[in-house]
Amino acid sequence: MTEEHAITSERNIHYASVAAYLIFTIITCGIFNLYWNYRQMDACNELLGRDEFSFGMWILFSILTCGIYHFFYQYKMGLAINEIQRDRGLLVSEGLPALSVLAAIFGVGVVADCIHQIEINKIVS
Repeated sequence: MTEEHAITSERNIHYASVAAYLIFTIITCGIFNLYWNYRQMDACNELLGRDEFSFGMWILFSILTCGIYHFFYQYKMGLAINEIQRDRGLLVSEGLPALSVLAAIFGVGVVADCIHQIEINKIVS
């Protein structure tokens, strides 16, 4: 596979319409957000070249800790996106980890998911 084909393939796999995903999340009362998080974890794992995130562990630990683990996950996702940006020589969104946690704490974690997806879209574009 050529490098150009790999980049095009990467974009097709990991790019997502933030508006469409947000609407689906609202229409399904948040259920679609589980799939959206799965896709973001998969994208970051592939872009990092390692298994940093596990959807099953995220669900399990979030349930066992009554949602507290989700704050840690949001922070780690922000850090992972920053690492990918650095590795690719892109502008790094330094405040992303803290912003992600704050959004989750204030009950608007979907805002953090939107921001994460925007950053992932920039990376794969």
